Amino acid sequence: MDNEKLKEINNYSADSIHVLEGLEAVRKRPAMYIGDISEKGLHHLVYEVVDNSIDESMAGFCTHIEVSINQDGSISVQDNGRGIPVDMHEKEHRSALEVVMTVLHAGGKFDKDSYKVSGGLHGVGVSCVNALSTKMITEVYRNGNIYRQEYACGKPVTPVEVIGTTTLNGTKQTFWPDGSIFTTTTFKYDILATRLHELAFLNAGLNISLTDYREIDENNQPKQDKFFSSYGLKEFVEYMDQNRVHLITEPIYLNTEKSGYPVEVAILYNTGYTESIKSFVNNINTIEGGTHVVGFRTALTRTLKKYADENKFLEKAKVEIEGEDFREGLTAVISIKVSEPQFEGQTKTKLGNSEVAGAVQTVVGEALTNYLEEHPKEAKMIVDKVVLAAQARVAARKARESVLRKNPMNGAGLPGKLWDCSSKDPQQCEMFIVEGDSAGGSAKQGRDSKTQAILPIRGKIFNVERVMWHKAFDHEEVNNIIQALGIRFGLNPDDSKQANYDKLRYYKVIIMTDADVDGSHIDTLILTLFFRYMPELIERGHLYLATPPLYLCVKGKNKEYCYDDVQLQRFIDTYGGGQEQNITIQRYKGLGEMNPEQLWETTMNPENRLLKQVSIEDAASADMTFSLLMGEDVGPRREFIERNATYAKNIDA
Repeated sequence: MDNEKLKEINNYSADSIHVLEGLEAVRKRPAMYIGDISEKGLHHLVYEVVDNSIDESMAGFCTHIEVSINQDGSISVQDNGRGIPVDMHEKEHRSALEVVMTVLHAGGKFDKDSYKVSGGLHGVGVSCVNALSTKMITEVYRNGNIYRQEYACGKPVTPVEVIGTTTLNGTKQTFWPDGSIFTTTTFKYDILATRLHELAFLNAGLNISLTDYREIDENNQPKQDKFFSSYGLKEFVEYMDQNRVHLITEPIYLNTEKSGYPVEVAILYNTGYTESIKSFVNNINTIEGGTHVVGFRTALTRTLKKYADENKFLEKAKVEIEGEDFREGLTAVISIKVSEPQFEGQTKTKLGNSEVAGAVQTVVGEALTNYLEEHPKEAKMIVDKVVLAAQARVAARKARESVLRKNPMNGAGLPGKLWDCSSKDPQQCEMFIVEGDSAGGSAKQGRDSKTQAILPIRGKIFNVERVMWHKAFDHEEVNNIIQALGIRFGLNPDDSKQANYDKLRYYKVIIMTDADVDGSHIDTLILTLFFRYMPELIERGHLYLATPPLYLCVKGKNKEYCYDDVQLQRFIDTYGGGQEQNITIQRYKGLGEMNPEQLWETTMNPENRLLKQVSIEDAASADMTFSLLMGEDVGPRREFIERNATYAKNIDA
């Protein structure tokens, strides 16, 4: 052993073990506690504070929650619950309020006498928010007094003091996120509104308001929304399905308790071809599902199949019915309460409590059986829809097999139009989906052939939102995209619609279309394909939109590509004295107008290109938007267009 190694071993002693005091660990590794330090983590701070108020509501002590975005960018959350206790904590020898605000994993939710169930994904609570804020002020309305304490980066800077009297009960938290930790400290109204609206559905009878004091109208009133639901998930599922044509008019609804687990479920069927299930545990959106979703799906399949068999609805179908067929056109919301939830999965949003599956299966099976017996007309429509889905599934399998047979010798089924890259490492490779052969030719000549593949498509692919599942595999351009990516369907015996990404050939999939209305339309059609058929590609962060420049501006020796009108005007002001005359402006109406060198330089070169990553912040909102804009129901789309027409710009540019 060399001397350096021996020295390192000897130096590794008790002094090497650093203990982070108080909330220092949160500031040192914030992503461990709130997920990340980007926009998502920033908004999670608000949810942690709101979760405390929701816990008070679930315990029966809170009816109003007010969330405010203040003019200085801080957030205030006030409720009318019991108020955080302020008396002396026996073990800590300080106020219970200070303990809750400055000690990780301290709070009433760990006492089952105080809260039978509690929300909050990470369970770190308001102390984590305090640690990640440059300043935080807590006001407690309790015992007829107003108690106040102020903190900086999680540490108290004032004692708990009485600053006045009040007839109110509750807690008000105000915090300023730390800009040295977060990549942004600007809260977005729409992101908060989506979550608060969701919470109102999940907690029927609870009033929640969101006010933005940064945005004041002509009447000197701030922007505000109020969220309230009388009927909970019944209204939630109707809200989710509002842009689709309903197969049944009223939701199938249950709200009961089984084996100590409160279970609430709402179900609707529509004439579409997609499945939309949103599930929650203690108000947490379990995006990866879990045992409660397994129980729901099992009950749905068994109950519907039993009903169809007993009424001899399947005899003429001449096709084997599978589980996924019962979920086509299904919209459902599942919400359960679990006193000690066990979360699994990559993002810790998958419920693992095995006993929950049986409880959910039992109550859903009973409720669905009763509904089918009492509504024979609706039951027949649902079963007919199931049979149609099964026939489409079989047709889809035949279509896929037919495509593979047509291309047995073509590069393991790769489409003939694909100009592939030489590298075989998917993490290094990217595929450009390009509009038209002309642009495809320029992209082929200008690309880095080692890592960049080009797939030209002809015109507009069809709208998959309006056709049965298997029809996509009849369309050449759609098939070319699926085959080129190496994504396969039909491998999962439980769900043949589930895409398999094991053979994904490119880690960046880039949609590159003209910067005009037609190009935007093609973008939308391709995005609809990915969202409905390959959503995990988006969730994994593999899908991007290229940003080609709109203009090439030249004045003497000064040349600049401009990507928007603001950049164009800046060039005009800088080099033309604010006048477009003495300046040469070339407007690019299509990618084909660029030569290969220009296309590489502006849009394809990783060193200086602009890529927009496609993400799904809220799947339910995205699902509703795609249904609204791309679906069969014309009325809501016309209303949307009329309402937003005044905001449209550069339509004919």
